[in-house]
Amino acid sequence: MRLWTKTASVFAALLMIGCGESKFDEVIPVLPPVVEEEEQDKPSVGSYDEKYRPQIHFTPAKNWMNDPNGMVYVDGVYHLFYQYNPRGNDWGNMSWGHAESTDLIHWTEKPVALTEDRLGAIFSGSAVVDAGNTAGFGKDAVIALYTSAGASQQQSIAYSLDKAQTFKTFEGNPVIPNTSKPDFRDPKVFWHEESQSWIMSLALGWEYGVELLSSKNLKNWTSLSIFTNDDPACRKGQWECPDLLRFEVDGQEKWVMIVSVNPGGPVSGSGTMYFVGSFDGQKFVADDLDYPLWLDYGTDNYAGVTWSNVPDRTIYIGWMNNWLYAGIVPVSPWRSAMTLPRELELVKADGKYVLASKVVREIENIASDWAPLGEGSFGKIDACQVRLSVDMTKENTWRLSNGHDEYLEFYVNPSSRKIIARRNGSTGDSSFSASFSLPALRMPVTGDADEIELDIYVDRSSVEFITADGTSAMTMLVFPQEIYDRIECTTGTLEGDFRSLSRIWK
Repeated sequence: MRLWTKTASVFAALLMIGCGESKFDEVIPVLPPVVEEEEQDKPSVGSYDEKYRPQIHFTPAKNWMNDPNGMVYVDGVYHLFYQYNPRGNDWGNMSWGHAESTDLIHWTEKPVALTEDRLGAIFSGSAVVDAGNTAGFGKDAVIALYTSAGASQQQSIAYSLDKAQTFKTFEGNPVIPNTSKPDFRDPKVFWHEESQSWIMSLALGWEYGVELLSSKNLKNWTSLSIFTNDDPACRKGQWECPDLLRFEVDGQEKWVMIVSVNPGGPVSGSGTMYFVGSFDGQKFVADDLDYPLWLDYGTDNYAGVTWSNVPDRTIYIGWMNNWLYAGIVPVSPWRSAMTLPRELELVKADGKYVLASKVVREIENIASDWAPLGEGSFGKIDACQVRLSVDMTKENTWRLSNGHDEYLEFYVNPSSRKIIARRNGSTGDSSFSASFSLPALRMPVTGDADEIELDIYVDRSSVEFITADGTSAMTMLVFPQEIYDRIECTTGTLEGDFRSLSRIWK
């Protein structure tokens, strides 16, 4: 959860150059003062057909949204909570919005779950199912853990006895008081069977660290250790939204620490890095690798974390935006979308462990049959998925385009084994921010195969590139007048298939 005042002035001081190959040193104020509107207790239902409205990505009916948080799976329902302003379309009045789904694709917006109280605004956090009644609220109570952001950032809890439909705040809040640390937020919690304890990861912001704590009852917490990394490339922006994950790979246990960093992402502004290592119940120790490793090489996948209580896989979703321009993207009456949900796996690639992400299999619920690209026209679509055959030995160039002479161009650089995209005035509207136009977004491709398959998910205001094996991803916003509905290879033969994806809104 970003720490903001109700004006843009604070953020202007935070923008720095990124860690990637394209660097920017521009400082741009982003957020105007919050404009108070009539408070929204329940979402309004509209057509979801406004200009730029995503058709296959979650957006609230109206108003500002940022970090996903509190995601939990309960009795067949995926609950998505998120940072939300119930009073307007700018950052402010931070609360937990709420949506739910049975398939991770179709979402129903619910009433706002948590709103500002005596301890301050409700910043990011997580939610768990307390199957063992360790907190004493009841067996299988859903416990939300979040940052109370008042005079200081402190950790609080709320509980639900009706399967995450309504929450009651704990009278003993804050459960982790704080008066000394300026950045102390975004609690992500899981049950650690070996120590019979709850483990919490807390972001330390500009101290470039994650504090690990443990508890037997979710109320009384003990500090265990602090994880950090001294590589200057990992310390260009504040650390936020941590998530400590366990994987089984090659017959052994490995752990991954996800950390969002802003500014200092792989291109400019916001980004999500990760560390691979071990966790012994007390300390996370990163393997000796060249960091940062990036979960996504685009500009618009930030603050992502995973669902808790999912029994058989690790499911992630990110905020599809960037703090460089989040408050001024040209959309209304909503602002911001989530990425497509992705399943995370730890795999071996190029001699090291890599966190792979693939769009969840439930995407099949809205997909038509595959068809060859042919002349490259998709026809009339809500959204689509392209599976492109890419020759990594040649300097081929492709364009996604529409009938308004707007296009997103991307190409292969065979010497560096990277797929590079250009986002500029040709892609659509970029006039709202000088930081939006980028000459090169670079996605490295793992392995040494001469040919790969590249999945491209095209929506009205976003494009997500993900290699078919999930080892590389690049997410970006675009604002064309109409969705890109064709693709061409400007330097060679177009090879691949596509399928339409139907809108998720009823």
